Amino acid sequence: MQINPRNGLSAAEIADHVSASLLGSAERRVLSVASLGSATSRDLAYFSGPRRGVNPQQSQAGTILCRTADISLMPEQATLICVPSPQLAFIDIVEWMYPRQNAYSGVDASAVIHPTVKLAPNVVIGPLAVIGANCLISAGAVVGTGTILGQNVHIGEDTELVARVTVLDDCEIGARCLIQPGVVIGSDGFGLANDQGRWRRVPQLGRVIIGDDVDIGANTTIDRGALDDTRIANGVKLDNLIQIAHNVEIGEHSAVAGCAGLAGSSVVGKHCTLGGGVGLAGHLTLADGVHVTGMSMVTRSISQAGVYSAGTPLDTNERWHKNAARFKQLDRIAHRVQALELRLNAFQNPNEEVL
Repeated sequence: MQINPRNGLSAAEIADHVSASLLGSAERRVLSVASLGSATSRDLAYFSGPRRGVNPQQSQAGTILCRTADISLMPEQATLICVPSPQLAFIDIVEWMYPRQNAYSGVDASAVIHPTVKLAPNVVIGPLAVIGANCLISAGAVVGTGTILGQNVHIGEDTELVARVTVLDDCEIGARCLIQPGVVIGSDGFGLANDQGRWRRVPQLGRVIIGDDVDIGANTTIDRGALDDTRIANGVKLDNLIQIAHNVEIGEHSAVAGCAGLAGSSVVGKHCTLGGGVGLAGHLTLADGVHVTGMSMVTRSISQAGVYSAGTPLDTNERWHKNAARFKQLDRIAHRVQALELRLNAFQNPNEEVL
């Protein structure tokens, strides 16, 4: 990634952008950004604290964002830009150096747009997009290549649907959202009723309502509600390949990693995190500030903030088989231990009445 192949930016310009102090050559040129391990003398990297396998003293980076407390860990040749949070400063700098740019502008001639659609100023509609009746596309929004919008869809200001996004009837997406390719919003939830051994579909009449500043990763699906709405609050971040079932609610600024599955009517509080592959059973509630580690299965509501884990960590196959066999014996062993405790207590306290 190159800013300007000939000139780039000076370390002083970058430090000024994030209101940071600078140690070393103010005129050192920065042409690109990179990780500490792969950076060269013309790259900007950052160090936010010790990490396994990362030795900053071995880095060849010419300019490094770091905390003042970590200056002694930095390589001698580097120009240092000292900030309280190097990672956040790095994000600010990268967004400044590499603003998102659309591959096209205006409304492409191949797009199919219903006559009742309302397009605000500065809207971009990409090739082969299809937009249904009574949709509202707000100012600065981007409807990318091959995207399909059903009827009565509302897209907020400066929201970008990158490509091949499907948003079905009556759904609403807030402002400044970023929706990656393959996302499906508003498909029917998995609502079924058993009628004498045969499954009947339950009509899914709700919507999907997505707040502002929400990011949704590639091929994630969000089902519409059965009667009430599925709701994704402001600032939520969703990774790739997540399944969110009907009537789920996710609170503000929560984040969910890839391959997680949230069953119907589960409620996730504010500022929660769900690791990769986490599964939530239906009709349960997670309090604000709950953090569930990867591959955990949540089968009950959690009322207290904190970190929660489940599952068996990886082990050698031989040891796993032995532990699995012993796991099946736990109930019998527990009864034996309880009986031994009662006998020991009777021996130590012969005059105590046994309940």
